[in-house]
Amino acid sequence: MTDSPLTERSALHLLRRHAVERAGRAAVTFVHDHDAAAGARTLDYAALDAEARRVASWLQQRCAPGDRVMLLHPPGLPFVTAFLGCLYAGVVAVPSPMPGQFRYQQRRVTGIALDAGVRVALTDTGQLDEARRWSESEGLGLTVAASDTDGFGDADGWRDPEARSGDLVLLQYTSGSTGDPKGVMVDHANLLHNADSLRRALGLTEDTNFGGWIPLYHDMGLMGQLLPSLFLGSSCALMSPMAFLKRPHQWLALIDKYDLGYSAAPNFAYELCVRRVTDAQLERLDLSRWRFAANGSEPIQASTLRDFADRFAAAGFRAESLAPCYGMAEATVFVSGRASRPPRIEAVDPEALEKHTLEPPRPGEAARELVGCGDVPDFDVRIVDPADHRVLPDGSTGEIWLRGPSVAAGYWGRPEATEATFGARTADGEGPFLRSGDLGAVLDGEIYVTGRIKDLLIVHGRNLYPHDIEHELRLQHAPLATLAGTVFTVPVPHEEVVVLHEIRGRFGPEELAELAVALRATVQREFGVRTAGLVLLRPGAVRKTTSGKVQRSEMRRLFLEGALTPVYAQIDPAVRAVMAEGTI
Repeated sequence: MTDSPLTERSALHLLRRHAVERAGRAAVTFVHDHDAAAGARTLDYAALDAEARRVASWLQQRCAPGDRVMLLHPPGLPFVTAFLGCLYAGVVAVPSPMPGQFRYQQRRVTGIALDAGVRVALTDTGQLDEARRWSESEGLGLTVAASDTDGFGDADGWRDPEARSGDLVLLQYTSGSTGDPKGVMVDHANLLHNADSLRRALGLTEDTNFGGWIPLYHDMGLMGQLLPSLFLGSSCALMSPMAFLKRPHQWLALIDKYDLGYSAAPNFAYELCVRRVTDAQLERLDLSRWRFAANGSEPIQASTLRDFADRFAAAGFRAESLAPCYGMAEATVFVSGRASRPPRIEAVDPEALEKHTLEPPRPGEAARELVGCGDVPDFDVRIVDPADHRVLPDGSTGEIWLRGPSVAAGYWGRPEATEATFGARTADGEGPFLRSGDLGAVLDGEIYVTGRIKDLLIVHGRNLYPHDIEHELRLQHAPLATLAGTVFTVPVPHEEVVVLHEIRGRFGPEELAELAVALRATVQREFGVRTAGLVLLRPGAVRKTTSGKVQRSEMRRLFLEGALTPVYAQIDPAVRAVMAEGTI
């Protein structure tokens, strides 16, 4: 649109303009100590530009345009300057978490490095030794360097790469909750269009301060929070994800202290704040200026939205600030969202939902609540039968298909996967569309997401969503609250439900048995299915992706291989027989 403040040929041109026009304005702040007077460091737009040019000059001496550079930074400003250094150098950034201590984490990061064909890995001084040991142990032969060391690059030696709108900026590796991670190819045009889409959908301006704790290697943290702030020329305040998990109130204190108008987080973060922020901490908060509380990246629960609005109303928080959003890496990040009104919550008939339609609940009968994620003005949206590709009418659930300028070009080096996901056509030949892999519906112009196709449980002919069962168990049983779990099925020979969930607290054998009976009763009462396997685990035992999503298929594999260490288990003999046979 011609009135967009983000109209430039590339993200590089936009950032260079801000470096001149907004030189002294705070661009990004990282809070490393919430209790210290000098516990934060800030770069203004001029300093950020100089840092980006410094890193870029080093890269330009060692890389050709389009080479891939892995970013292995902990939370902090060095990631920001290294990412922008890649953008300024004309090389392709590959954000990644650190390899970590566990072998499965290291395998994933190694897989990303090999898939992307990276030549250089950047980190900071504190992680340099670990990053080098990982590269050497995996035989990758990478040049690994700390981008925050003295003498690293020379800003005056930077050469403008003359970026174009179609040039790749980064490979955003998908979280891999249902399969191997793949690198989504995101270019300058994708980034600028998607940030502008977010701006217009929520009503953001250059005066909207951004910030939060989401990891910057995750699409929601990088492209859904940091980059829109920098593109708009506003200010962004960041903190460590670990600091949030240890002390959730520090996220809300960050919002208050730095006058953040926009901050985003997955549903579990809002739930964690409800349960762990104390009355004393609440009294010290002023959340009246938090206008855009974006909620996305995982299923959004209506009960969490209500509980958060009720709990923090005393701090000035308003329900209309809640902004349920829908997005995915393949569409850069943001697809839809809405603010400046209370969330739209639709009560539907569970039996009709199992039959792929949204209908009002019958009087006096149980209902399922779906959260609306706004309209989708910048995409062509189709709800499609995933089996025969027929376009379905409004109010029917099917796979969400998308088309628009924010949709990426495809997966790096994966032509077949790219064609299957990004080249879909409807039964009448319309396309190409991006297949989201998500199930949902459009009702009165609003998009409702009901689950993932690959996660859908089919039990005795019924369609159930695992996150509904998991949420209900956490809601009704305090030892499971705020912890992770997963629900899946195994054939014995018909599909039967298995529940794995972490618990917190000290319990004797009798108490664990009583809890197990209560959990199975909840599943039977609320969803009408029996639980053929129930396994209770210690906190941290449920594996997650780097963005915090439960790895359902991986947990199913570990269960079938008998590789879990339960605190308590009740497993039917028929399921144990399947376990003895290994993975199905």
